Amino acid sequence: QVQLVESGGGLVQAGGSLRLSCAASGSTFRINTMGWYRQAPGKQRALVASIGSGGNKNYADSVKDRFTISRDNAKITVYLQMNSLKTEDTAVYYCKVTVWGIQNAFWGQGTQVTVSS
Repeated sequence: QVQLVESGGGLVQAGGSLRLSCAASGSTFRINTMGWYRQAPGKQRALVASIGSGGNKNYADSVKDRFTISRDNAKITVYLQMNSLKTEDTAVYYCKVTVWGIQNAFWGQGTQVTVSS
């Protein structure tokens, strides 16, 4: 099992920045991909960004050039630096981790990001 604790959400004005963190604990030695998803009211949960064990990154088109994902394997933590935030970035952001040999992914509890105009 893997436990995920997210932090860093909050209220920010449009154009501002936030940094999300997600720390993993438990059976972390086989962690593969770490990523962030978001879910706005009335919408489906969708990928924001992910980073593989080899460092390869994937971003949603809507956040490219504004968001940066990174991971610290020593701390078993994934980060999401969000710059130039827009009101449409408002959502609950969830951390997701996949583990080698385990079919189901692990999810964090979610952290609210609200961008005001």
